Amino acid sequence: MSVFVERRRRLLERMTGAAVFPSPPITYRNGDVENEFRQDSDLYYLTGFAEPESVLVLSPSHPTLRQVLFMRPRDRAGEIWDGPREGIEEAPSKFGVDAAYSIREISERLPDLLKGSARLYYRLGRDRSFDDRVLEAVARVRGRGRTPHTWPSEIVEPAGLLHEMRAVKDSGEIQKMRRAAEITRDAHLAAMSITRPGMFEFEVEARLREVFRKNGSERPAYLPIVGSGPNATVLHYRANKRRIGEGDLVLIDAGCELDYYASDVTRTFPASGVFSDAQRRIYDIVLDAQLAAIEAVKPGATLEEIHDAAVRVIAGGLLGLGLLEGSVEKILENQAYRPFYMHRTSHWLGMDVHDVGAYFVGGKPRPLEPGMVLTVEPGIYIRSDNDNVPSEYRGIGVRIEDDIVVTDTGSLDLTADIPKLAGDVERACRA
Repeated sequence: MSVFVERRRRLLERMTGAAVFPSPPITYRNGDVENEFRQDSDLYYLTGFAEPESVLVLSPSHPTLRQVLFMRPRDRAGEIWDGPREGIEEAPSKFGVDAAYSIREISERLPDLLKGSARLYYRLGRDRSFDDRVLEAVARVRGRGRTPHTWPSEIVEPAGLLHEMRAVKDSGEIQKMRRAAEITRDAHLAAMSITRPGMFEFEVEARLREVFRKNGSERPAYLPIVGSGPNATVLHYRANKRRIGEGDLVLIDAGCELDYYASDVTRTFPASGVFSDAQRRIYDIVLDAQLAAIEAVKPGATLEEIHDAAVRVIAGGLLGLGLLEGSVEKILENQAYRPFYMHRTSHWLGMDVHDVGAYFVGGKPRPLEPGMVLTVEPGIYIRSDNDNVPSEYRGIGVRIEDDIVVTDTGSLDLTADIPKLAGDVERACRA
């Protein structure tokens, strides 16, 4: 629990007002069937508390209640249906807060916790009902204007403080991400080994999910993509229902979540176990682009520079195949590669698969720092209806993605042992 206490201490040092971090509301799939609940990443990062209907309030100016956790009280009937709750009585010692109260008391107690703070850190717009409760609490404090105390006169996003803490991972976080990467490795290897022409994409997805859960992952970090043939050219394809054909490439973009930390990996492989010549040519361009981009990851570099490294290789490769014309410099200047590669190369990775943290500082690309984690995921996508390319290349989609930690001297690839050299991929398919 000390890691959560330390995070709150660091945040409190940076704050110039009170802060409110609520859990997300329980939502329903249909009727009275609940969607799976996952705690808000910010709230979990600060508390390690995973139950719904919970709120952390930080009040640095309060004389005794600087850290307060609101939660559901123990309830025998409710726990028969939904399982045990942490309970209010043990929460202060277990979670290192000054006090814990029933969530039913938050409207009554919140004004006192906000009193004395000229600023409130709170993210508006995610839960209108709770927004109203927070604004009502602010109004109640403001309404006591004839008493000698300060009240929140502005509400600001906590992202500038908290998300910058989350952007740089400590060794414990990186260890969790390493373990998530190991589980994801096993899942991708299992998927490669079972995939055969004639199977359905959802059968491969089922194997991925099985390996995730068998190894202790709570859930996929995002909806798995299993795109075969032309579906590999659809960036966020999720139907996963096509029958895999002879000669198809299969693109799998899937990663597990472990203890609230994500893995995000893409591999592309031949369903038959052997790349065709055309597939291999496209694949090797993407691989070379990814290796060049990973080589560019180091402290002080930017995501723009990493993207540029990948794009330059892709532009040269497509030019060499005759799929683009002109010079590499002209292709880059005109972005003529974009019909084949239309997305960015990297995003932050952490508790969220598209993790928090600024991408630009002062209007300029943010320099990388040790402890940051990012993906490197170039691709080439040639749609089946692209009549501007030779027929042998139509319907080929390739993406290769790994999870990279910025170190003091360069980078560490958390997912390096998932095969991606073409020969290694073919061997994994035959394993």
